Amino acid sequence: MRSDNVKKGAERAPNRSLFYAMGYTKEELERPLIGVISAHSEIVPGHFHLDKIADAVKAGVRMAGGTPVLIPAIGVCDGIAMGHIGMKYSLASRELIADSVETMVMAHGLDGVVLVPNCDKIVPGMVMAAVRMDIPAVVCSGGPMLAGKYDGEEVSLSKLFEAVGAYKAGIIDECKLEECETGACPGCGSCAGMYTANSMNCLCEAVGIALPGNGTIPAVSNKRTILAKHAGMAIMELVKNNITARQIINERSLKNALACDMALGCSSNSVLHLLAIANEAGVPLDLKLFNEMSAKVPNLCHLAPAGPTHIQDLDAAGGIRAVQAELLSAGLLDGECLTVTGKTVAANAAGAHILDTGAIRPVSDPYSATGGIQILWGNLAPDGCVVKRSAVAPEMLVHSGPARVFNSEDEAIAAIYSGKITHGDVVVIRYEGPVGGPGMREMLNPTSALAGMKLDKTVALITDGRFSGASRGASIGHVCPEAAAGGNIGLVCEGDTICIDIPAASIRVDVSDEELARRRAAYVAPEPNVKSGWLVRYSRQVSGADKGAIMKQ
Repeated sequence: MRSDNVKKGAERAPNRSLFYAMGYTKEELERPLIGVISAHSEIVPGHFHLDKIADAVKAGVRMAGGTPVLIPAIGVCDGIAMGHIGMKYSLASRELIADSVETMVMAHGLDGVVLVPNCDKIVPGMVMAAVRMDIPAVVCSGGPMLAGKYDGEEVSLSKLFEAVGAYKAGIIDECKLEECETGACPGCGSCAGMYTANSMNCLCEAVGIALPGNGTIPAVSNKRTILAKHAGMAIMELVKNNITARQIINERSLKNALACDMALGCSSNSVLHLLAIANEAGVPLDLKLFNEMSAKVPNLCHLAPAGPTHIQDLDAAGGIRAVQAELLSAGLLDGECLTVTGKTVAANAAGAHILDTGAIRPVSDPYSATGGIQILWGNLAPDGCVVKRSAVAPEMLVHSGPARVFNSEDEAIAAIYSGKITHGDVVVIRYEGPVGGPGMREMLNPTSALAGMKLDKTVALITDGRFSGASRGASIGHVCPEAAAGGNIGLVCEGDTICIDIPAASIRVDVSDEELARRRAAYVAPEPNVKSGWLVRYSRQVSGADKGAIMKQ
């Protein structure tokens, strides 16, 4: 066992004494040491209850003959961090989380880990560490929040952001805004739509690193506690059989995750995180594969914000197992991939079927024949950019309009709130990329404001930053190269015509190469947005979004 390095032999007597100082017994030290890495805190609603989930995991580890060791992890709440400097820290924190998990596991010789995250960057950060270290690992998330109620409908956090836009436009009054504010988020869990947190929790299940049900069982359900106990038991089997993270997360299983991504209509942020996880696993993965998968895997789900259903509805309809069963029936998944159950994908999905076609459509009657994510290329994004195609209105799949150029999210949202954006415009927000932000801010405020103002079907947004999984409309992010790295998005001028053709995977600014060259010769880079703190170091070391915003080696 790996933990023998810290607890076996006469030379490890000092090490053992420190375990005894914490109350561990000799019997406990004779068992495998299992890290239970929990992101519990009292600042993130998705993590507020993770102490209970971690306790259940520890119980499962003990029942299966292991010794659980609780270790904390940080986590940013994207909703609370949204719209101010705090969002610069969100994506960047993914690297801190991965590094800290690696640090604690390697420093203390743990035999395996159960990772207990729930929200946006914490899930991929922990998974990146697991495949980097290549040790036995199981992900057990905290589960989704239940949908709230507003105006007689089920809603989630995205509706509240849109309500702000409606309020600014005079469509609703302060009383209606407060009604939405107090009703949208009824309790703990990751916000109820197919946003980034739930996308990654579902994709952990799809890639095989989490047990069936991980992505969809509600946070408040007794089944979530049972799942956590089973996760604790499962890690012991993985340790016993020396099944490590890279045996589960590999080229074949990542393609399975991509297929489920397309079928589910996951957040565009899943592109960043799958690229980063693949990099840690030593698997070649590039943006072209996303479009190849999108071309053959149909979109089966329109969960909020793309449609009216929420993660609890996906769970009731059969969950990820039902989606996998549909894809298997069409030959769109590799059913022989190993999972943390010790069984294959096909074995896990055996007997599953769709229980509600309102939440999961069959392959024979999809929302669209193409997947939920599309990568676009052109002179505006030579290295690619990303759009959540399943959340784009049909009339906006092809669009041309004048560029309205802003050098920060703050400038753009001020213009939107003051009514300066009109039908047909293409809002360009730059210097918000991994380097330029720094930190590649997620921008739900601009997209939601336009949706609340009823402009989401006539106005497009383009950025070298990113959009929230809760965004809908023609919200095109991850433009590469970013402005701060010399990308052409930094050369766009107010009024330039921008042409978007999502079905053709094309995005361009209608300006000649000669004119772009003239502008580049006259270009003067702006001052950095952040001049102190660790984000400065991050901006110097981070790669482009087309590589997953990973750290340069």
